[in-house]
Amino acid sequence: MKTVNMHEAKTHLSRLVEGAANGEPFLIARAGKPLVKVVMIEQEAPRRTGFLKGAVDVPADFDTMATDEIRAMFEGRGQA
Repeated sequence: MKTVNMHEAKTHLSRLVEGAANGEPFLIARAGKPLVKVVMIEQEAPRRTGFLKGAVDVPADFDTMATDEIRAMFEGRGQA
């Protein structure tokens, strides 16, 4: 793992961070003594749609289910 002194880290921070983001961690040292380790933050995988496909059974008439009951409630004829 690469070790850089504080001055070099300040001078080349953008380049060093770019390397860390690409999986090349490095240590920052003061007077030759390592102080901090800079590593890439592990990102969570983005949520994807369709991950439950096949696990949930949606009835074929889902879009029209309970249409009459819903209409009655909107028209004030629903159960109170």
